Amino acid sequence: MSATPALPDAALGELQALALPARKRRPLIAIILFLALAAIPLAVSLGLPAHWLTLVTRAMIFAIAALSLDLILGVGGLVSFGHAAFIGIGAYVTGIMITEGRTEALLILPVILVLCGLFAAVTGAVSLRTKGVAFIMITLAFGQMAFFLAQALSAYGGDDGLTLSDRSTLLGFKPFASRTSFYYVVLAVLAGCYLLISVIVASRFGRTLRAARENATRVTVTGFDVSRIRLIAYVISGMIAGLSGFLLANQTEFVSPAYMSWARSGELIFMVVLGGVGSLHGAIIGALAFLFAEDALSKLTEHWKVIFGPMIVLFVLFTRGGLVGIIGRLGRRHD
Repeated sequence: MSATPALPDAALGELQALALPARKRRPLIAIILFLALAAIPLAVSLGLPAHWLTLVTRAMIFAIAALSLDLILGVGGLVSFGHAAFIGIGAYVTGIMITEGRTEALLILPVILVLCGLFAAVTGAVSLRTKGVAFIMITLAFGQMAFFLAQALSAYGGDDGLTLSDRSTLLGFKPFASRTSFYYVVLAVLAGCYLLISVIVASRFGRTLRAARENATRVTVTGFDVSRIRLIAYVISGMIAGLSGFLLANQTEFVSPAYMSWARSGELIFMVVLGGVGSLHGAIIGALAFLFAEDALSKLTEHWKVIFGPMIVLFVLFTRGGLVGIIGRLGRRHD
């Protein structure tokens, strides 16, 4: 791929006018959020329900996937309904390699990144030729292809899934064996992904991607290849989502075709919308809120999905900017 062309000053001014985000960054919220997450193990040791450690770990894993989706959805305006396929690829590569006796994370992760990158490059090259509903349907179709492929892996559990005999290791150590150490590994990966995507969004590449969401024609006229920029973002997004699959497989010690179903992709979209599309830390907040709401409602009734679905619909209809938007409006009232 060729380097991104340099912009003349006049063109840069046009792009900046187009690419300014609708809402200002709120690094303070992100700092408070990560500090609160870092304090959860201590809070559990002081009396917080023990299952919160597992629940928040799972929420952070899905937050990584939601963050990756927010890069293409919130910044790039691309609604992918097959994003869970990358989680499934990451999980299945982990499960298969551990089953074959390859537990070292430094061997597993490069394979995940390469396969997710290749899958994203191929499917993205096809999907990005379309837009709107057609893009949604094609990404859904590719996601379901991955789902059916996983079901066909009879040597690795097929439709019943695959139970892992062990967890991954790192340079001979077992950081995934303890719930607390695993929690902090996930938190570190989440923080790293958040910083990486924040840098991408703040860069010229990110501003161009956002501008293309607003007016792709004008961005093309300034000299940028919009399709290539979107494809690069799509590949980066898929590779990051693959990391969440690696972590999810290690947490559950089980992988299943359900990890890459269209319903899982829909949940990721709900998490992004719930937190606030395009805000990045909103994706994390949305994942936490989604998983906690799911946990609370499932304890009230076995038919909790009947309640949860309408709740999400009503929230989307009657709130603007998701949970981050609500936090922002409350903050302005106190200014």
